[in-house]
Amino acid sequence: MNTLPRWADLVLLPVVSLAVALLAAGTVVALVGQDPLLVLQVLLDGAFGSARGLSYTLYYATTFVFTGLAVAVAFHGGLFNIGGEGQAIMGGLGTGLVALWWSAFLPTWAMLPLMLLCGALFGMAWAAVPAYLQAYRGSHVVITTIMFNFIASSVLVYLLVNHLRTAGNMSVESAPFADSAKLPGMHDALAWVGLEWPASPLNLSVVLAAVAAIAVYLFLWRTRAGYRLRAVGSSPSAAQYAGINAKRQVLVAMAVSGALAGMVGMNEIAGVSGKLLLEFVSGAGFTGIAVALMGRNHPLGIVLASLLFGALFQGGAEVAFEVQGFSRDMVVMLQGFVVLFSGAMTYVIASLLVRLLGYVRHLGVSGDGGQTHG
Repeated sequence: MNTLPRWADLVLLPVVSLAVALLAAGTVVALVGQDPLLVLQVLLDGAFGSARGLSYTLYYATTFVFTGLAVAVAFHGGLFNIGGEGQAIMGGLGTGLVALWWSAFLPTWAMLPLMLLCGALFGMAWAAVPAYLQAYRGSHVVITTIMFNFIASSVLVYLLVNHLRTAGNMSVESAPFADSAKLPGMHDALAWVGLEWPASPLNLSVVLAAVAAIAVYLFLWRTRAGYRLRAVGSSPSAAQYAGINAKRQVLVAMAVSGALAGMVGMNEIAGVSGKLLLEFVSGAGFTGIAVALMGRNHPLGIVLASLLFGALFQGGAEVAFEVQGFSRDMVVMLQGFVVLFSGAMTYVIASLLVRLLGYVRHLGVSGDGGQTHG
């Protein structure tokens, strides 16, 4: 038994990785004089213990679903897309530009789909350049996507400082959008059907994230295009021998990946700020890498991992506020342990699980054999 069974890889490995991460973080928390159980209780209560806390958790998770799916699609195509941060920035730029130009003239029913489309196209275009450089010029996509993150950030800074910032405004931000470019909050949407919900940043882009997860699953495992992409990701030479254009699949994988990352702007810009801001992505592209790794690059796993990281962000903020002596840096430490054990240490834990399952299987076979022999 050299590899984990499918069920163990998708379910058991992430659960064990999370448990080990929490155990390691709890040990560090205890060493600095804090009560690990109290910290965990406050974290869970802050993330899930109230409607408002749950709303913030889902709001953070929505962004992570988009960036996690972006990493996963590229991974299934045999690519490690580290450029989700830059692609989300450019997608948000596309979302914001079309809102600034046309939201004063177009109605909501036309404005919001147009913003979503432009955000996806901007993210797709930004990812297509590293894809082309890898497929046709031999440049490694890891290097180029990292470089493109910095370029995207610089482009946003330049445009906001020199062209999009309103006159006399010291803040690095654009003018507010018209009302037609604002995605309704979840509390407003639920009020339409007579349900009361506290106001929060959670908005209808959470529905877009759910639809995106379903669409990615159907694309990868229920379409010929998805099969071709996964075939190239498994073995480019074998796929090429079977008649699949491997270079074209590199472009497809990165284009879909960039489009997914570009949808972040709908949550952060159309759903919350209502204007272009300088730091609206705030590292979500890199968090998406950890989300995809912990979710085993499967849409369902990514949704669950996004909820976990959303809870860490929201619950961690509550811990830093409620627990005396527990600083924000310690919250980041807790998040770092989860990233470490769900990413870099996954293969170490996986090898131990392979041995453990093999030992359990051996005991089961030996026990059955002993009973039969008797």
